[in-house]
Amino acid sequence: MRADVRQVADGTYLVHGSNTNWVILTEGDAVTLVDTGYPGDREQVLASLTEVGSSPEAVAAVLITHAHNDHLGSAEYLRATYGTPVHLHEAEVPHARREFLHQVSVGTVLKNGWRPGVLPWVVHALRSGGTTHNPVTAPEPFPAAGALDLPGRPVPVHTPGHTDGHCAYHVPGTGVLISGDALVSGHPTSRIEGPQLLPDMFHHELPRAVASLDLLAELEGELLLPGHGPVHRGPVRDAALRARERAL
Repeated sequence: MRADVRQVADGTYLVHGSNTNWVILTEGDAVTLVDTGYPGDREQVLASLTEVGSSPEAVAAVLITHAHNDHLGSAEYLRATYGTPVHLHEAEVPHARREFLHQVSVGTVLKNGWRPGVLPWVVHALRSGGTTHNPVTAPEPFPAAGALDLPGRPVPVHTPGHTDGHCAYHVPGTGVLISGDALVSGHPTSRIEGPQLLPDMFHHELPRAVASLDLLAELEGELLLPGHGPVHRGPVRDAALRARERAL
């Protein structure tokens, strides 16, 4: 299965993997890779780098929104094979090392198996490595506050709730917000479209996830690149507030 690579702004590509998105920010042939899909998406990740005129060797860093396997999938592969640094919020670093796991339990998923889309999603997640032990051996916290010295100059924005260390990335230069799972526009287990939180069962602390939408509503931008679902165009503030209304 080939990844769907779409240029959404200058030097900015949203890539739709099997069920999860990742983002490529380019500067010449150097790139910042934000998230890496499922472990089973590896060939798609590598192919998407080629499609934008880059390569695994040219990835300046991997930025991870949060350490679930559908976003962390190839981070350790890139680190171990190419020496690519993998950066996360400091609260998410031990999560990436798998010192603990903030993830929906099998029991909770089974209890929700009657909901539309849940069982097909489970099958896909299992086949794609969603439950494998897939730690990053040497994840690193961000080296400094503010904009990172990487292609795109992304600015980390701590948005806890989905996990303790979940982090979105704001790219003021292009009006882009890479929101991970703090704010999505669709999901195989959701029956609604447009800005929304993931279904409640996926969040480690739902009240904090809702509160983090207020943080996102303070950001300037017109382009939302979520961890799941299509690109959403329009004020980031409106998207965050719409998701908050739907969550209450």
